[in-house]
Amino acid sequence: MAARTPDGLLHALLLDRNGGAKHIQAADIETWRPDAGLLWLHFDVVERPPRTWLRTVLGLEAFVVDALSADETRPRSLNVGDGLLAVLRGVNTNPGEDPEDMVSIRLWIENDRIVSTRRRKLLSVQDLRDQLDQGQGPKTSGEFLAALIGRLADRIGGFVDTMEDRLSSIEESETGDAVQVRRRSLAVLRRQIASVRRFVAPQRDALDRLYRNPGALFSDSESNSLREEADRVTRYLEDLDLARERAVVLQEELL
Repeated sequence: MAARTPDGLLHALLLDRNGGAKHIQAADIETWRPDAGLLWLHFDVVERPPRTWLRTVLGLEAFVVDALSADETRPRSLNVGDGLLAVLRGVNTNPGEDPEDMVSIRLWIENDRIVSTRRRKLLSVQDLRDQLDQGQGPKTSGEFLAALIGRLADRIGGFVDTMEDRLSSIEESETGDAVQVRRRSLAVLRRQIASVRRFVAPQRDALDRLYRNPGALFSDSESNSLREEADRVTRYLEDLDLARERAVVLQEELL
C-alpha cells in the first residue's frame, strides 16, 4: 500500500550536502536513512497539524510536536538532546500585508533532519528553496539555520531602514503641513515599531543563547555565523529603540 502523504506537507526535500536538493515523495520519507542525505520537511499547520504522523513516523517528542503546531509563539531556542527546537519570527513581506505583523517559523533541527512548520507564508523559506534548486543552498543543518536567520535579519533590517526614512520625512516636513496629518503618521509609525520590537527583542535573546550554547549541531564556522547574525539583530533592535525615541520627541514637539 502506498504511503500516505502527511497532512499539511508543503515540501519534502533531500539535501545532497553539496548545495543542491531533490524533491521526494511520502514513501521516500518513511524509508529515509541519514546516509541518504539531509532531510527537510516543511509543513503548513493551520488546518490539520500532522501531530500523530510527527510522533509515530518521525518519532518526535510530544512537547516538540506541540511547539511545532502551536497557534501562538514567541521567539525562543532550546537544546534538547541531540536536537534543537527554535521558534523565529520574520517581517511580513507578503503582498498586501502589514510588515509589522510578523510571521513565525518553528523548527526542529537534528544533524541529518530538519522539520519546519508555518501558519503563514514566509519568503525567507522560499529564498532557501530557490538556492537549493540552483545548487547553491546550505550543505548542513547548521548552515541551514544560519542562512535562514540571515534572511530573516535582512528583512528586519529593511523594515528598520524604512522606519528611519519615514521618520526623517516627517521631521523634514514643511512647517505648513497639517499638524494633525503628521501626528497621525507618527502614531502609525510608533505602533509599527512597537509591534516589530515586541518580537525582535526575544529573537535577539534566542540567537544569543544559540551561539553561546550551540550544542553538537554546529561547526565553529557555523557558530561564528550565528554570532554575527545575533550581533546584527542586536544592532537592529538598538536602531528600533532610537527610532522610537525620535518618534516620541517629535510627537511631543507637535503637541
